[in-house]
Amino acid sequence: MKKKRFNKKGAALALAFALTIPALTPAAAAGNGHVTIDSVRFNGMDAPKTIDQMVQTYTNASLEVKYSNGEVKQFPLSYKKLFKSEDKVAINKGQLIPAGTPIDVNGNPIIDTSVEGKPTYYVSDAPDSNSLLKPINGQLYMVTHYEYQTIDAAGKSAYGVVPASMSLSTLEQSKKTGELTPKEVKKIDFSSVNGLWIPCNGSLSPWNTHLGSEEYEPDARNFEMDANSSARTQTESFAKLYFGDKSKANPYFYGFVPEIKVDKQGDASVEKHYSIGRFSHELMKMMPDQRTAFFGDDGSYTTMFMYVADKAKDLSAGTLYAAKFHQTGNENGGSGNLEWIKLGHASDKEVKAIIDSGIKFSDIFETSAEPKEGFKAIKQYSYGKTEYLKLKPGMEKAAAFLESRRYAALLGATSEFNKMEGVTLNEKDKKVYIAISDQSNGMLANAADPTDDIQLPKIKSGVTYQLNLAGGQKDSQGQKIKSKYVAASMNGLIVGKDMPSADAYGNTADVNSVANTDNLSYSEALRTLFIGEDSGMHTNNFVWAYNVDTKELSRILSVPAGAESTGLFAADNRNGFSYIMSNFQHPGDEIDGKKITAVDKGDLEKAMEEQIGINRTGGVGYISGLPSLEDLQNKNRDVKSIFLKK
Repeated sequence: MKKKRFNKKGAALALAFALTIPALTPAAAAGNGHVTIDSVRFNGMDAPKTIDQMVQTYTNASLEVKYSNGEVKQFPLSYKKLFKSEDKVAINKGQLIPAGTPIDVNGNPIIDTSVEGKPTYYVSDAPDSNSLLKPINGQLYMVTHYEYQTIDAAGKSAYGVVPASMSLSTLEQSKKTGELTPKEVKKIDFSSVNGLWIPCNGSLSPWNTHLGSEEYEPDARNFEMDANSSARTQTESFAKLYFGDKSKANPYFYGFVPEIKVDKQGDASVEKHYSIGRFSHELMKMMPDQRTAFFGDDGSYTTMFMYVADKAKDLSAGTLYAAKFHQTGNENGGSGNLEWIKLGHASDKEVKAIIDSGIKFSDIFETSAEPKEGFKAIKQYSYGKTEYLKLKPGMEKAAAFLESRRYAALLGATSEFNKMEGVTLNEKDKKVYIAISDQSNGMLANAADPTDDIQLPKIKSGVTYQLNLAGGQKDSQGQKIKSKYVAASMNGLIVGKDMPSADAYGNTADVNSVANTDNLSYSEALRTLFIGEDSGMHTNNFVWAYNVDTKELSRILSVPAGAESTGLFAADNRNGFSYIMSNFQHPGDEIDGKKITAVDKGDLEKAMEEQIGINRTGGVGYISGLPSLEDLQNKNRDVKSIFLKK
């Protein structure tokens, strides 16, 4: 997800694809023999062309299913809203508050006092990740992120200064159609882990817990040494609103992965995993061994990390690695081999003890304002410019897990990735897909940078890459990495198409290609990679379906103009129904500055304000109309008998 400084703000609309099976025609139903599903493909939709369409979240795409008896059926898709982040649906201490309102350390709603005499709730306009958990005692639960607040009640920027939140929704599910309805929405308590920093995307672990994120970690060097830095002002604002005391601000509290567990009674508990490392966590995606994980590290001049836990289903201790990129080509976005540098091993308890000791940046590193013997030049996201560092004696563990990107760069890892965001897994093919939303900055040739490992073509509309997984890999010191899911290389898969000038709708990237790939989710049943855009290059952002076998790319959803499509999550089977989740954020935000001539821009902005509200809310909902994906995975299952029951 993009920070405001990267012109990011996200729009997404939690959409879940509820899957139902219409009856076959009488002729087909009367036929004899075993009927299975042979193949599926998405029939995409056109980009919106009217103001009415540009304001909506909608789809008129369809899924085409071919059966073994030769019949082909079309399943039209449609969209249904669940709730908006401004809707008072969340139960907190017996009162209803907006779903997107954060709570403080005592569980009280955090109040916006920016307009004198008119206190009101803060309400995030940026719902993001949705994990639709596998049924717990038959009950469905959904964890939702509320990433940030774009503006306060006075219309001023509120990004990064207001504590964030998550909610847990208890969902009712129609046994006949699979339709989802929110029964109860509760705010999740983060008081045991000092609150929640900017939570971007997330994922569902193989053991049915939600793995969240804390993006754009506050820079500890600037926090300590520059009282006017955004790192200091944001962290102190957070502490004032969350703890009621800005002196409790500590940048090392944030930048980790929180794990959310839901018990049989539907209660959520939170644990932050400090041994996973501290950086700009877009999300964490676990591999099938339930030990290995890959991450997005969002921002400019960032690093690719890999974590290998000591035990399966247990993220409390493990080894952290960082990648060095060895470029092999420029074609189709680019390609390279990956060498993994071991940063260290730690447990959550060990790293938490270091934080609780009151450690500061200056306890870990010596700094120099200019090149100096014994100091190494690095450039990484949180500081944003070249810095000259020297590790202090005995500080290896603190550096590895509290300053992961800086330490990785000191050891020779590549810190040149740009806008590295969504991550998902294709288990059958042993591929991980990862989003580079904007291929520029450190990923271009730049002799002025301290290192220049990456020298790829500039593609502002981004590239979706695939990581090729393998076992038997060794780290940079020749030691065997204890995982069968190590990324050995990466190459471009889907490349955006920049345009030299805007079209009549204000698009500066080809509207029929993905622009600024962000959220990624993969359906094993459909053999389909779903892609949600975070793009200022498209006036309306889209959700795309990419079939990894046929290479066909289909647009299947459009979100409101200026909004971001986030929170994609494909759930192939929930009580016999299948869903794909997504979210929209900050509607109307990125219309300013666009040259739009196909429709009246003033009328578009007016319609956005009247029908949704610009930067005031985000939406949660789902698309319905798909057949059961369970049928796609089982070629021995006779679907004819299911049709006859309908």
